Amino acid sequence: MSFLSSAEFWIALSQIILINIVLSGDNAVVIAMASRSLPPAQQKKAILFGSVGAIVLRVVLTFFAVYLLTLPYLKLVGAALLFWIGIGLLQQEDEEHGLEGHAGLAAAIKTIVLADLVMSLDNVVGVAAAAKGNVPLLVFGLVISIPLIIFGSTLILKLMDRFPIIIVLGAALLGWVAGEMAISDPAIAGWTAERHTLHTMIPALGALLVVAVGKWMSSRREQRREQLQQATKKQPAV
Repeated sequence: MSFLSSAEFWIALSQIILINIVLSGDNAVVIAMASRSLPPAQQKKAILFGSVGAIVLRVVLTFFAVYLLTLPYLKLVGAALLFWIGIGLLQQEDEEHGLEGHAGLAAAIKTIVLADLVMSLDNVVGVAAAAKGNVPLLVFGLVISIPLIIFGSTLILKLMDRFPIIIVLGAALLGWVAGEMAISDPAIAGWTAERHTLHTMIPALGALLVVAVGKWMSSRREQRREQLQQATKKQPAV
């Protein structure tokens, strides 16, 4: 425990916490969006368990981050997955609130962990660099980040209830992050490096597509629901 008295330890720990505060904003949005349709009691569980699960996976991922980020096409796959998660979260905007049972809670936790895992591919590099190979420091710093992410998620969740537009903005944020992730994939990084406009165009296109596709799919689902209700009403009573 002598490392606790080291100034370098506390400086590095402060860096890790600061990095997580700066980089976990999008993760807090995902957590809030994934849990917003649950009852209040299950919202708290989804935020807590989802945040803890995401942090544990982030610790594991950090040890392999530098190697993983060099693999071609991995970021492209991650971007596609994140894009689909954003569309799925946006569709929940028009669904009924008050999901009951463990299925809704488990699905929310799964979405939180999966999205955080994908979005953390870049984030963990900064954390690993700040830790400089110090495993206790790395784990300690990420554990401290849990209440920060939980607080951020809870705050965004409350704002979503008052300002539904935040849900759309959150989905757009996921599309933006997906675009940034795709364009930085090693398989195409050399080609995109010479085309600077793509570094803004692709993320912006990703944000627009997530919102457009999500809204279109929600509209289609609502139309089918209305057609089913009308067909049910027309059926003669037995």
